Amino acid sequence: MAGSPAGTAWAEKELTRSSDEVARRRQALPWVRIDKEYRFDTDEGSASLADLFRGRSQLLIYHFMFGPDYTAGCATCSTIADGFDGFVAHLANHDVTLSAVSRAPLAKLQAYKRRMDWRFPWASSFRGDFNFDFNVSFTQEQQREGIEYNFRREPAWAVGGIGDSLTKRGEGPVAENAEMTGTDVATYTRERPGMSAFVREDGIVYHTYSAYARGLDGLWDMYQWLDRAPKGRNETGIWWRRHDEYGKR
Repeated sequence: MAGSPAGTAWAEKELTRSSDEVARRRQALPWVRIDKEYRFDTDEGSASLADLFRGRSQLLIYHFMFGPDYTAGCATCSTIADGFDGFVAHLANHDVTLSAVSRAPLAKLQAYKRRMDWRFPWASSFRGDFNFDFNVSFTQEQQREGIEYNFRREPAWAVGGIGDSLTKRGEGPVAENAEMTGTDVATYTRERPGMSAFVREDGIVYHTYSAYARGLDGLWDMYQWLDRAPKGRNETGIWWRRHDEYGKR
């Protein structure tokens, strides 16, 4: 049946069942109480982590790569945000708030959000430890020692601030992404992508789940469609741009 429509349909059913099982495992993870007081800058003013729920019991945060030194948000994160911007209203009407959080100052986030014409809530953690505590932002010192990201330890950084584990002599997709944010690779990769889930019960906020790197593939709507196209992903490097940049290069 391999290579046949029926065989493909069977494999897709198996994939769906596996995905359902992983979802059950996520939901069975222990809730970890958040006692630390985090503060964020939002369109409505200073906010706590509990405030980001916006009155709902569940909160999903996309850790959007936009560091204080970036001139624009990560182009890859931007394509993911293009996808979820359209359905935040549906989640909001199902007791789930989806918000982005980045370390760039709020004014930078607001300007970029206007440029991209997005509607989802976006909070700045510029003044606090939130990104560092959830392993999506790192200091230069941590880079030099080797950071803990995606449940594993990366090797210490090499010559010239270019991580051998991330680039090929300063070239490749990571370097291209860095250039599109107006930074070098070292600065760009002090921020990392991820998502985290929280629940609020009896006034207490709990962390329930986080995913990073390839764990975010299922959230990248563009690829879900490409995987169903006749030629698949059909790529040799970074081909995407921010949605307002196509045709400009």
